[in-house]
Amino acid sequence: MKNKIYILCLLFGMLLFPQVNYAQVDFNKKPDDDLGNNEDEFQELFYEALKQKGIENYDRAAETFLKCIKIDKSVPVLYFELGKCYNQLKNFGAAEDAFEKAVDKDPENEWFLDELYGFYASQNEHAKAIKTVKQLVKYHPDYKEDLAALYVRTEKYDEALEILDALDAEFGTTMSRDIMRNRIYEATGRKKDQIKNLEERVENNPEKESNYLALIYRYSENNEKEKAFETAKELLKANPNSQLVHLALYKFYLDANDAENAIKSMKIVVSSNEIKPEAKLKVLTDFISFVGEHPEYEADLVEATALVSDANNSKTVMELGQYYLSKNDKEKALAYFETALRLEPNNFNMMRNVMLLYVDLQKFELAKEKSAEALEKYPSQPLFYLIHGVSLNALNEPKQALESLEMGLDFLVEDSQMEADFYVQISKAYTLLNNTTKAKTFSDKAKQIQSSN
Repeated sequence: MKNKIYILCLLFGMLLFPQVNYAQVDFNKKPDDDLGNNEDEFQELFYEALKQKGIENYDRAAETFLKCIKIDKSVPVLYFELGKCYNQLKNFGAAEDAFEKAVDKDPENEWFLDELYGFYASQNEHAKAIKTVKQLVKYHPDYKEDLAALYVRTEKYDEALEILDALDAEFGTTMSRDIMRNRIYEATGRKKDQIKNLEERVENNPEKESNYLALIYRYSENNEKEKAFETAKELLKANPNSQLVHLALYKFYLDANDAENAIKSMKIVVSSNEIKPEAKLKVLTDFISFVGEHPEYEADLVEATALVSDANNSKTVMELGQYYLSKNDKEKALAYFETALRLEPNNFNMMRNVMLLYVDLQKFELAKEKSAEALEKYPSQPLFYLIHGVSLNALNEPKQALESLEMGLDFLVEDSQMEADFYVQISKAYTLLNNTTKAKTFSDKAKQIQSSN
């Protein structure tokens, strides 16, 4: 719906002063009889009504517009303004009556028709809205798009597509109309029609990259992978500098076991300034999986990582860490996890991964330091108390270890495996303190839990 800004001076100039069209009252005429007195009163009331409306005193404004109407019922703008007041007061029945009277008195007034259309649309009166917007289409093509949207709402899909086709033919395609068109195709299951429309666009405008990309996506969605692959290659021929096409090509090449071209496309994607970080992450994640099965291409993965233009993407770094962890290369995994944690210092999962690797790699000073920092942020997380206790035991600080471990147990809820781990570390702390009795007690508790599991 077109939004109208009713500037006060424009309202006065266009709606009031032309005497023939509306009030047929000359505000500049000096009163010389009773009619003149009425004109003065009308003028004062009208300005007062606008003033009250301007300060959002809609009750008072409506009352004053009604007084104006008593003086002269022939002025369409009075009903128009009265309708807007009633609408603000949520007196929708009265608002509709007022708007309809305004249009009835001036049926060719675009402002009045637009307001009435907007009112019907807000009240979900789709049939009445369609009837009104049909009167508006002659003023601006935007109204035709509104009409198409109303047809979609009322499930008159053929009528909507007819309008969209006409608008596309006359003005070219737009994203808003394409969204509407795709909703129609989705609602009706007309995938063939959708693809045919896109094929025609590619044929009629072979230089436009977005047409190819949309067709590639729809072919893929329809499980027509060969056609999608061929369309991607056609786009590359038509536009050799296209970067977005490689979002599709790298996957097609991978599926075709064409590793060389897949790697080329992947490197173009990750180094592109046009492609969003989320899409790059998806490509890099796919390639990480590929390298997991074909380790001979690991050097290309490392190079691709260096090419990622958005080096601050913690998700990408995290994925690489997971890859090296799956390869049991814990030092490399830790390096990536540490980088990811610097980028997202409050990420719980990254903290956990880093600290567990510190312990696994016997970097106990770092584990102690990092777990202490983590407990300041997450004071109720038992895992961090456990890691802190493990580190302190390894550094031969059993008293502090016991303090951390006993506190962590208070936060533990229904996790028998972690409970056993706590008891093992408590037993170790007591062993370091030469308290063999308590050490055995907690060791037995751990064994009992482990055997029951």
